[in-house]
Amino acid sequence: MNKADVMKKIVDCGVMPVVRAASADEAKAVITAIIAGGVTTIEVTMSVPGAVDLIAELTSQYEDEILIGAGTVMNPETARDCIAAGAKFIISPALNLDTILYCNDADIVVMPGALTPTEVVTAWDAGADFVKVFPAGAMGGATYLKSLKAPFPHIKLIPTGGVSQTTAADFIRAGASAVGVGADLVNLQALREGDAASITQKARTYVELVRNAHG
Repeated sequence: MNKADVMKKIVDCGVMPVVRAASADEAKAVITAIIAGGVTTIEVTMSVPGAVDLIAELTSQYEDEILIGAGTVMNPETARDCIAAGAKFIISPALNLDTILYCNDADIVVMPGALTPTEVVTAWDAGADFVKVFPAGAMGGATYLKSLKAPFPHIKLIPTGGVSQTTAADFIRAGASAVGVGADLVNLQALREGDAASITQKARTYVELVRNAHG
């Protein structure tokens, strides 16, 4: 799968769960429930114990059927390890120009984090494939994203932080290429209570909301 294919799959799915968990087994369980709901793009954050090994395992298990990427990647060294494990995209909550350069050289989709207009343009000009707007909710949500898209219609934005079933469609209609969803979808409490089915159902709802908003 080449870079263009990965980018298309991210946009086509439109929903990117941000997976944080107390263990690799817990992460696998919540990922399984989310995938059952039709989500085809998964971000495994570096806060998951053994995250790089988990990426390797998931990549081997799902191959090109499900996109497995790495999140909370703060430097090129971590990006290198994740790419070697099979990560198809690299995401950071912040802007590190060396990481963007490394991913470009490796021909891997990279999504640095940015918030202000200057940061967004800096990330894009440095070679970002998407720019993660984080924390989007704290800056006004979909209204803020729409304000960014007005002068920068060519920049592909993916908001994270403050995305819920109530706001997801608004973000897409405001111009988001996709949305990053945290605890509202990656519901570890529901998983621990034996209610994985509710996670699967919520995943289905997100996929439908985003699909309808894309129109």
